[in-house]
Amino acid sequence: MKFQGSKNYVATQDLMLAVNASATLRKPLLVKGEPGTGKTMLAEEVADALGLPLLQWHIKSTTKAQQGLYEYDAVSRLRDSQLSSVEGGDKVRDIHNYIVKGVLWQAFTSEQPVALLIDEIDKADIEFPNDLLREIDRMEFYVYETRELIRARHRPLVFITSNNEKELPDAFLRRCFFHYIKFPDADTMKQIVDVHFPGLKKELLAAAMKTFYEVRNLPGLKKKPSTSELLDWLKLLVAEDIPLDALQSRDDKIAVPPLIGALLKNEQDVTLFEKLVFMQRHNR
Repeated sequence: MKFQGSKNYVATQDLMLAVNASATLRKPLLVKGEPGTGKTMLAEEVADALGLPLLQWHIKSTTKAQQGLYEYDAVSRLRDSQLSSVEGGDKVRDIHNYIVKGVLWQAFTSEQPVALLIDEIDKADIEFPNDLLREIDRMEFYVYETRELIRARHRPLVFITSNNEKELPDAFLRRCFFHYIKFPDADTMKQIVDVHFPGLKKELLAAAMKTFYEVRNLPGLKKKPSTSELLDWLKLLVAEDIPLDALQSRDDKIAVPPLIGALLKNEQDVTLFEKLVFMQRHNR
């Protein structure tokens, strides 16, 4: 099966090559890029295009690798053992009733091939990737409580996303195929917008794109607006029926656009942008 893009996701040629290369090598695809560039959506669209069920594991700062395999609920077993009568202790005696299967276990034992998303792996503790090395490499793990070895029936198509909050270990990187999603150029961005807003007027799109890239290219921004924020902004412009002239400055200088809060997400960046507008209006 080859991924050749989807009608809901604009995939560049190098991105499609990366997806297919990881499948050929039978290695996880590690996807990095700015927040809002479609890393999570990539896994969803590839799974949909290839007809694979998608299992998702969204990582938090408190997530442990063991949770992806399984968890043994010893507390529930102890409680049930205290509450159960002599005749009603069958559940307590079977330890399998207290094993909670994680996402990796579900992916490994699925009767059909699946896609597996491990989302934002860099949020977890630095040891998290190392703790998954053997399982991702060999596609198996051991359950000590039940003394059984869980092997993957089918090797899942694994997507791992990272926002570069932490460096990942070299040993982990060696087991992945890597791709960095570059921020879309203007032509690619127009294709992305067209997927979400197929009927958008060309004049409005041109003015909005010009303003967006002016804001994004402002030196010193703490957080540059992303693709998803551009789409949110366009949605608001259409919903609020913002007139075209509100996005166009008469003297070709930068102006504060309407609904700027959809693009800039902290007070330092808003202040910086307002200062630039003020300086241009007064010729420094």
